[in-house]
Amino acid sequence: MRRRNYDRKQIAVIVLISAVMLAAAAFLNYMEREGAREASSTQAAISSPAAAAATEGAVRPVPTPDATERIATYLQGPKSWKARREWSGRWGTEYYDGGSFGGFGCGLCCMANIYCSLTDYRCSPLDMYRYAMKESMYAGGGAIDWGYMKDTMTAAGFTCNVGRKPSRYEDFQDIVKKSMACIVVVSSRDSTCYWKNTPGHYVTLFLYDENTDRIFLADSGEPAHNRHWVPLKKIYRSLKTANNWQYMAVVSYDEKRDGWKHTKISGRCILPPQYK
Repeated sequence: MRRRNYDRKQIAVIVLISAVMLAAAAFLNYMEREGAREASSTQAAISSPAAAAATEGAVRPVPTPDATERIATYLQGPKSWKARREWSGRWGTEYYDGGSFGGFGCGLCCMANIYCSLTDYRCSPLDMYRYAMKESMYAGGGAIDWGYMKDTMTAAGFTCNVGRKPSRYEDFQDIVKKSMACIVVVSSRDSTCYWKNTPGHYVTLFLYDENTDRIFLADSGEPAHNRHWVPLKKIYRSLKTANNWQYMAVVSYDEKRDGWKHTKISGRCILPPQYK
């Protein structure tokens, strides 16, 4: 066999290629070792309690919706409108059919609160005033009575029950618990535990909390009371017993029976973003 003769240049090229191939093999071997070490470290970190807690903590929980944001709580009087309080309206400074809305509009605010809060429709107390005159024998210009409230709310698709103050607090609790909302009449003549200088006033009750025995109060006549959680027992003690009825419980709503389906909030007013 003939031995092949290589010149110096060929030998240099062969040496260079061999060196490159050895370096590449060494690099690949190093990368494999590092990859295995990194995988092992990652697995150990994930398996550790501290890392698991950190990973769990990084997942942000979905916030619980605030049920009170849906509740409408209109204010009736001129002072609230002058102060430009949320839920106030110009109706508080105006007269309708000879009467000042700021003086007689509490029941109509309650009815508007319920219609806005429990349906997909909207209205202002002024809209409710006009609707009550249309759907009941309410003549306007003064406080609306229980029968007219019930007739109006029935025409708007609600089922309502009026009643007198139960002799037992537990029975009143049960009525409120089973209701979607309640309109009640309160008076400081029966108790001054919450209202002062209040001969008679309609307020709305929403979202009874059995755990705390509190109710979310809509009080159109007193901004300091409006949108506050109040012990239900204070409401019970304050019910105006001189009135023919003390409460109207809203027990259901049927959109098919809603003859109004009102969508516009009439009159100048200041509302939260979700109601604009």
